[in-house]
Amino acid sequence: MTTADLLISQGAVGDKDHLVLLNEMRRFLSHDSTGVRGFDRMPREWPELNKLVSSGGIIPSKSVEARAVVEAWHQETRDLTLILSRMTETFVIQKLSRRHLTDPVARLKDDMALLCESKQLEVSLAIPDAAAPIEVIVDLALRTVDVGMTLRAPEDRQSAKARLNWLLRQIRTDAILDAHIRFFWPGRSPQTQFQIAELRENPGVIGEGKDRLAPTSFHVFQSKAFGARFAQQTAFIDDIEKLIPCFYDNFGSELSAWQKPAPKFKPGRDDASDVATEAIADGADSFEA
Repeated sequence: MTTADLLISQGAVGDKDHLVLLNEMRRFLSHDSTGVRGFDRMPREWPELNKLVSSGGIIPSKSVEARAVVEAWHQETRDLTLILSRMTETFVIQKLSRRHLTDPVARLKDDMALLCESKQLEVSLAIPDAAAPIEVIVDLALRTVDVGMTLRAPEDRQSAKARLNWLLRQIRTDAILDAHIRFFWPGRSPQTQFQIAELRENPGVIGEGKDRLAPTSFHVFQSKAFGARFAQQTAFIDDIEKLIPCFYDNFGSELSAWQKPAPKFKPGRDDASDVATEAIADGADSFEA
């Protein structure tokens, strides 16, 4: 149904008869009576696993419940790509490592290990022409969902405040509740994090204690605490399928990746004769003298 929707919305079907048939198929598949629907609930093991984590329990590495939850999460992440594809009218995909693309068993094993060790589920969703993939982290211990994008800082701006202002100018939405920016700094300087509302009021706060360092990259994200709804099979899916598109609409679709500007001619090298082999040799002789 998603493929049909994209072919129609992108004007990719030139034959009128084919277009009519495709429209009819899409209309049929979208009708409630067909029973065709997206992934809409986590398995019964979901509330059980949340209860275990909330009580401070340890998830066994070969937990049957963990396996069921991870398998369901993979279905939900696939469904999220379809939802975002229909919303953006582009083909959205999961950004997976080469190993996970070719070996789904390895992906299941690695995601189970992440769940057991860190109590987290993760996915990265790539939207064509977006500034960066959407990174989603589901934290069972905190009962939160973080949705964000990581951007490289503009290297043609030297100060931390100037780099931050470059980013803040791109964030035009007023829907900044629970919205943060995490800053990555050079060397071993630890990450810092501030609410966007605080940064708008006082951009200079990011430089405190950083001794004139400038951030190398930013992570713009929203962190939502779902409370009791987090452990509910259908409520969790409902909430996450609202949060991720909302983040992209308010933040992700407005962000642009920084690109290094094209190199310029250096003074005195704006003519071909200035960089001929003879001219460079003469320059080297003068330097040695």
